[in-house]
Amino acid sequence: MRAMRSLATIRLAAAALVLAASAALPAHGHEQECDTSTQVLRPVVSMFTLDVGHASLLNTYMTPIAYHGQNVRLGYEHFQATGFAPLRWTRQLEVGVDYDHTRNPAGNHTMHSLMLEGRWSMMRRWYNPGGLRGTQLMIGPMTQLRGGAIYNGNNSNNVATAKIHWAVGFNAMAVWNTRLLGRRLSLRYEGSLPVAGVFFSPDYDEAYYEIYEGNHRGLVHLGWWGNRFDFTHALTADWRLGGTTLRLGYRGRIETSWVNHINTHIFTHALVIGIGGELLSLRHGKKPRGAVVSPQY
Repeated sequence: MRAMRSLATIRLAAAALVLAASAALPAHGHEQECDTSTQVLRPVVSMFTLDVGHASLLNTYMTPIAYHGQNVRLGYEHFQATGFAPLRWTRQLEVGVDYDHTRNPAGNHTMHSLMLEGRWSMMRRWYNPGGLRGTQLMIGPMTQLRGGAIYNGNNSNNVATAKIHWAVGFNAMAVWNTRLLGRRLSLRYEGSLPVAGVFFSPDYDEAYYEIYEGNHRGLVHLGWWGNRFDFTHALTADWRLGGTTLRLGYRGRIETSWVNHINTHIFTHALVIGIGGELLSLRHGKKPRGAVVSPQY
């Protein structure tokens, strides 16, 4: 099991390095064509999403068996070019809530997981790398806060455990813009890779009543790839139909930790459906004037 985790960590870390190396390619095209001496208009890509898919849930604080079932996620994305260098930098805020309803292999016990998440990133972008027209590559720092609880009512001793994790890392994105049936289509791959942070975990046989009574030793841990590895990625297509954008795609999540003799993993694979659009804030009665700099088009 340790070897499998190490191999997965090496593979995903290598993928992150490939993304970073690709982003270092020289810029062409749009970055040089826009005239920033005029007013710059920065529309917001605002998107509401629903994920529905499969979840695998394991937490040995409560049970040594992995449970499998359904994953549902509601999310929101706010994506915009920055005000200080709109052609070169973008900022992104994503918030979401995940609910997993799983059962043991026998099908007679259930385990539930409810997680809230907020992630903010700022990414440097390059246009048309290697002469690939309509393409953008972005990479930059990211910070993430994720927390919630796992509940198993069939456990006689510990029926629930809290999960909270704060981390910093990298967010990367590759976007290809084309057209479908005369409408703009944006294909996007995004990966989020926490590198280091802190997270909460009780000891293997420590009850929450003991924590309540004042036993606070060994609850907060430094998170790194030696005891925690998380990775989230998504492949989506945004199709603009007038002022509305429809999103369809896939999202996968790997969330693991092993500390205090407790092994936790949450794996999800889900279909993503979303609706939103590009929003441009204007003063009442004003017409849009100037260069429009979209974060992904």
